Order: sequence, then C-alpha cells, then structure tokens
Amino acid sequence: MSIFYPDILQQRTPARTFTYRDKDVMLYALGVGMGADPLDEKELPFVYEKNLKVVPTAATVLAAGARPVEGAPAPQMPEGWRQSQINFLMVVHGEQKVELHKPLPATGTFTVESRTVGAWDKGKDKGAVIVNESVWIDDKGEKVATLTSSTFARGDGGFGGPSEGQPEPHVVPTRAPDLSVDISTRPDQALLYRLNGDRNPLHSDPESARRSGFPRPILHGLCTYGITCRAVLQAITDFDPEQIYSHQARFSAPVFPGDTITVDLWKDGKNISFEARVKDRNATVIKNGLTVLR
Repeated sequence: MSIFYPDILQQRTPARTFTYRDKDVMLYALGVGMGADPLDEKELPFVYEKNLKVVPTAATVLAAGARPVEGAPAPQMPEGWRQSQINFLMVVHGEQKVELHKPLPATGTFTVESRTVGAWDKGKDKGAVIVNESVWIDDKGEKVATLTSSTFARGDGGFGGPSEGQPEPHVVPTRAPDLSVDISTRPDQALLYRLNGDRNPLHSDPESARRSGFPRPILHGLCTYGITCRAVLQAITDFDPEQIYSHQARFSAPVFPGDTITVDLWKDGKNISFEARVKDRNATVIKNGLTVLR
C-alpha cells in the first residue's frame, strides 16, 4: 500500500518562488498553435511582445521553473504522519482547472504553494483519484491564481479512503452546440509544446510511445486543454483573455499531432460549456468543459 489515509491530506510543498518572462508567455501561445498566420492581428498580440496578451491556461506551465525559497523551513507534519508514495508509472492526468483571481500579467514573480486536498479510493483493482491544489500569491500578498488538478492513480486503489464525495464533473447541455470551432494541430506540435517544461518522451520519442501502447507520440493533454481555451478566446471573447475567470475540463482520449480538434461550445450567460473531439477518429478528447467569464 503506497497511499496512507488521511495522512495524504497533510501533504504540501514549501513555498516556492518563480518568475516568468514575456518569452515564456509567447512560447506557450505558440505551443497551443497561436500565430500560425503571422498576419492574423487577433492572435499576434499573444506571440509578439508589443501589447502582449497571456492565454489564461498558460498558468499550467508558467510555474514549471519554480524553486524553493532560500531558507524556507520544511512543512511541519503531525506526529506519526506517513509519507504517501504514488506509483507514477501508472498515473494519468484526469482533470484540470485554472482560476484567475486577477488577469495574468505579461511578466511576473510569484510565490506558489501546493497541497493535496482530496483522495478517493475506487477499489483495489480500480485505482485512486488524488486532487492537488496550487495557489499563486503576488508580492502584495494577494491571491492571483488557483490551479486544481485531478490525478487518476491506476495502481494505488485499495488504501481504505472514502469511495464517495468526489466533486462531480460539470455536465454540458444536451442541446446541440451553439457553435463549433475547428482548430488544426501541426505534426510537430508536441515537439514545440514540450519546450514549456513537460519533456516526457511519450510526446516526442516514437519508441517510448510504442512501449506505452500508442502507434506514435501523442499530444500533451495540457496542450489540448490550452487549445480549448484558445477556442473560447476566438469564439466567445474576441481574443480578450481578461474576460476569462476560470477554465476546467476532463481528459478523455489522446490527440495525435496533426489532428484537427473540433471544440463544441454552449453559451449560457457567463458559463461557457465545451467538449472537444477529433472527427476523423470519432474520438471525444475533452469532456465536461466549463469556462466561467468575469
């Protein structure tokens, strides 16, 4: 048994600081396919430092270089606390949510702290769901962003934790989509996106992909997630990122670089529901999506 409950709910990281620059912001935008047409005046501000805009989901990668604060004490855990060790070879990213309490600036330095906020036991042979939260604080002590991610640990079920009470996914409307957006990905999309920090060879090395059961490298799930945010920017906010407060979704199937992703959107006031699919393979790749506008 590698997960100890409820000890896992005490897991947290010491405060870390990180800085990102305009280059990081532009690299992320390029990684989710923006700027393919360098004359597109709507997308150019995301990939050019003049009047630079930030894609809201860039928050998922901008803290990748976070380093521990010098001299920061280790977290103090209760007596008898046991460190949980998850089998990361059996881990799948299940869900992702970004909440922006303030719009992201083009450059910035922040402090980030992360903690485990939930763990659910699906059964010995059915895995476990672990939910982690990261909070960014600016130099004024104000909250800027909250990132919540759900991990499906396929090899860690049966630890004796609760089986019910996990947050329910957003339910998209049953009516036909109000609009749909087709976004093409390039054959080299994963090779560019990986420069944001995730260099898992599953996304770049054909042999590693085959060992994982795929015919070729797959696109990062967080890249697909960013593409769905790009679709909301394009179809709903006229490329104004400051209108987006939060963006969340579940990952349901892989995308291969070169696929065209169709993002279906439903607009209900400030709530934008969405799902994404690859029509050529009849595959739904993102489910239960919800963007909340300010």
